[in-house]
Amino acid sequence: MGGFNKTNITKGIHLYYIPTDKFKTFTVSIYIHQPLNKENATKNALLPQVLKRGSIDFPTSQDIARYLEELYGAVFDCGIVKKGENQIIRFNFETIEDTYVDQGEGLLQKTMKLAKQIVFEPLIENERFKKEYVEQEKQNLKNQIEGLINNKMSYAVERCYQEMCSNENFGIYELGSVEDLNTIDEKILYEHYLTVIHNSPIDIFVTGSISEDKVKQMVQNLFHITMDSNPVYPTTEIVSQVGEVKKVYEPMKVAQGKLSLGFRTKIAPTDKEYYPLVIFNGLFGGGPHSKLFNNVREKLSLAYYVFSRLEKFKGLMVVSSGIEPENYQKAFDEIMFQFEEIKKGNITDAEFDATINSAVNSIRSLADTAFYMEDYYLSQLVGGTNDDFEDLISKLCSVTKEDVVAVAQNIQLDTVYFLSNKEA
Repeated sequence: MGGFNKTNITKGIHLYYIPTDKFKTFTVSIYIHQPLNKENATKNALLPQVLKRGSIDFPTSQDIARYLEELYGAVFDCGIVKKGENQIIRFNFETIEDTYVDQGEGLLQKTMKLAKQIVFEPLIENERFKKEYVEQEKQNLKNQIEGLINNKMSYAVERCYQEMCSNENFGIYELGSVEDLNTIDEKILYEHYLTVIHNSPIDIFVTGSISEDKVKQMVQNLFHITMDSNPVYPTTEIVSQVGEVKKVYEPMKVAQGKLSLGFRTKIAPTDKEYYPLVIFNGLFGGGPHSKLFNNVREKLSLAYYVFSRLEKFKGLMVVSSGIEPENYQKAFDEIMFQFEEIKKGNITDAEFDATINSAVNSIRSLADTAFYMEDYYLSQLVGGTNDDFEDLISKLCSVTKEDVVAVAQNIQLDTVYFLSNKEA
């Protein structure tokens, strides 16, 4: 694939090196792929939070923080990424490039050693994680899960997906559930960790300006983990059948109603129709040039905000809006009217050109941040596609209005979710 170079380090572990001299930093990221399912979702979400608390050589958070400061203020973050029905455990590190500091052993080498320590050499007591760390991080994760409701826009989109995919793994929240959290202790979590580390595909991304051979040598010397099996990447089911539209009303004391509409696009990232779908989404609700923004929000003042967003790996699209509860039917009707307008081919040249330009600018802006670049290429791997930035731009620019209209014909409304203080 253009944009990075791949090396198989050992069975199940792959290095992706992204050469660039655009930044004055190195980034090192480790991504561990797990299938999203109810049995393990909460344990997977808890794992990185416990691992970040301490390793063999750095047994406390303070030890890790102190060492990061010694690396000229290196940055470390970890968490969970949900891409389709792939739950990815992530660890991200960023440090200054070696050329800008006077070091004996390079900062990249030291950062990689720290990454290996945190992920593969955790602090263990009596064949289990440290009880204190697990209990504290369980409480923190509980607060995170319960805190979703504080952001009503995100909550309404998540609840729409959950209702839409209630019988599919995609309907599982990426952080798991409080109910499952209560069943986890330090021994159960450690046993799960061992299973994950020895049976999951692991991708190591390195971004920066350095010899590729040096990067390979560093990774090969450090990351020689033995796998128990031949790990395979999780797959995501694209559902094409849509029955009767589900209508879900959730009562809550909110000042502003949240209307979310879930659609099935039936298109996978590997389908040729994916590129017209991206342009369709842009035209429909992908920015200030879109039909939803200009009509539902600006012209008719039916929404405080309104946008559409693709879930590319699962073949879904969601429309999210904030409305006055009494405007529910008007807002819903106008959203669906604008959807039908695109299906009928009522697309102006100005709308179409603005959508193409917006898509191109968004893609080019990804190259401004190392972690955005990494996430883009990680998404390519998960989606089974092979586009670098210029490939994607070229394919989007070749999309015609006719392509967009053709794709729109097969998109179907699946679920209508309304969060409000009164039923519509």
